Amino acid sequence: MPYYARIGDVPPKRHTQHRGGDGGLYSEELMGSEGFSADSSLLYHREIPAAISAARPWEPPALDTVANHPLRPRHLRTHTLTVPDGGWGGVDAVTGRRLLLGNADVRIGYVAAGAPSPLYRNGTGDECVYVEAGTARVDTVFGTLAAGPGDYVVVPCGTTHRWTPTGDGPLRAYVIEATSHIRPPKRYLSASGQFLEHAPYCERDLRRPAGPLLEDGTDVEVHVKHRGAGAAAGAGAGAAAGTGPAAGGVAGTVLTYRTHPFDVVGWDGCLYPYLFNIGDFEPITGRLHQPPPVHQVFEGRDFVVCNFVPRKVDYHPDAIPTPYYHANIDSDEVIFYTGGDYGARRGSGIGPGSVSLHPAGHTHGPQPGAVQASLGVEYVDELAVMVDTFAPLGLGSGGLACEDPDYAWTWAAHAAAPGGAR
Repeated sequence: MPYYARIGDVPPKRHTQHRGGDGGLYSEELMGSEGFSADSSLLYHREIPAAISAARPWEPPALDTVANHPLRPRHLRTHTLTVPDGGWGGVDAVTGRRLLLGNADVRIGYVAAGAPSPLYRNGTGDECVYVEAGTARVDTVFGTLAAGPGDYVVVPCGTTHRWTPTGDGPLRAYVIEATSHIRPPKRYLSASGQFLEHAPYCERDLRRPAGPLLEDGTDVEVHVKHRGAGAAAGAGAGAAAGTGPAAGGVAGTVLTYRTHPFDVVGWDGCLYPYLFNIGDFEPITGRLHQPPPVHQVFEGRDFVVCNFVPRKVDYHPDAIPTPYYHANIDSDEVIFYTGGDYGARRGSGIGPGSVSLHPAGHTHGPQPGAVQASLGVEYVDELAVMVDTFAPLGLGSGGLACEDPDYAWTWAAHAAAPGGAR
């Protein structure tokens, strides 16, 4: 995280005795990244955070993928994913996730949930969850976050937390799981980590937990996703080809803790979960069409996250507001269409809840007629989240279950015949 925070009861000096009102000594935990060499926080527990009494295997949601072969663009309709017989009221935001796309660097999933999740910790990397619809309380060892539509919920690797939907309808969430950290782009930050003036958002836009969360309990189970067999070879030939486990060797374990993990009386540091709402992203515009990097919001190892928000568009008298055709020769492009009217895709079948995959090796762009229809447009009302990956993505079981098989041919289906009028 780019800035320091201090919440709750913290001693004046780190690594010193810190006692409660009864004289008992709190347990200090350093939660740090990159082996004591990067961002960290110190948490002060009422009990011993390492005290586990049991462990058993847990099978996380299916993470296997198949290659995008033969190569073609894909359209996934997340809103058509089947719901269990008990309805979304019996699905939680952790164990109910469906894998759409994945490689050794990032897994992209979707869930519609109505039930509280188990306590959960991802030990393989950070998570960035975009809330499409609904509301949720996200309880963490750092405190509680109240998430709603348009919120990115960024949860650092190793953070114990729990999702509880709070609205009348399902919590619909688009889940980005990294095998690295997810951070604001380096070009937005100063050498000391402050957001710079040209950044499209800043510290004021980030919402962190307001205070400590204390719960009592004994023999409390926590579902842990962690590195497993084959993790060291996660970037090998199978992962690069988009086949086999997208997780690069992910396993699951349920750990039983003697006391409740939510026993932190205070914490401080620069590593903690936070919220950022897509509505607080200030778009960068120009006289001519701006390339996707101006829309970037986060970055991970070998992938970036961008968002497209409602904005004024190009104001050159001969400007073409729609994107030009482009071939991402180094990356696969994934866009989740979450609201508004995405004019460049009109006629393709894409709508709210759609996910498009345009892989490296395929030239793509606006649907036939979209360029002409955009001429003279001064404002676009679109809302979308884009992930660009620098290794090929395979298709997960969730993606295969909701694919529109006709999408790849939509450019040809509406294009004029050779030599005909355009």
